[in-house]
Amino acid sequence: AHVPLDVHLMITDPERYIDAFADAGAAMISVHVEAATHLHRTITHIKERGIQAGAVINPSTPVSALEEIAPELDFALVMSVNPGFGGQHFITGSDTKITRVRRLLDAAGNPAPVEVDGGVDCGNAARLVAAGAEILVAGAAIFGTPDPTEATRALRAAASPRVDPVLPAAR
Repeated sequence: AHVPLDVHLMITDPERYIDAFADAGAAMISVHVEAATHLHRTITHIKERGIQAGAVINPSTPVSALEEIAPELDFALVMSVNPGFGGQHFITGSDTKITRVRRLLDAAGNPAPVEVDGGVDCGNAARLVAAGAEILVAGAAIFGTPDPTEATRALRAAASPRVDPVLPAAR
């Protein structure tokens, strides 16, 4: 099975690295609205390379930060932990933010999926899908287990058959 390379540029000056990741075979590239100096230009550049472009918002960033770029996005990523390291607990209320991002995209006439990253596990997967997430990023819930294959199966079952869990690269 083909697994798309989903590159989450959790870095300053992400625009400097787009071409390198495009050349490396990225299928999806997301940048943080807080880190991209010229977000529209950065999203446009990603799309010009034939790659799906997404914008990321941190837990403390309001959904309104996506308003101007919403029509252009191929996906929107909601961080449900503060960026920095894996294994953190899901921040309460992030499911509400997922719903608000879904509504914003819908209002913009954009059917792009909402992705969620951080603290995703079998205990909250169904709730995240119900909130509007279609792509779940699970790190510790998969790679922090003795059997990542079984953990992936369990997460898929807990979420629903219509969700596409995206696994981060093993560390």
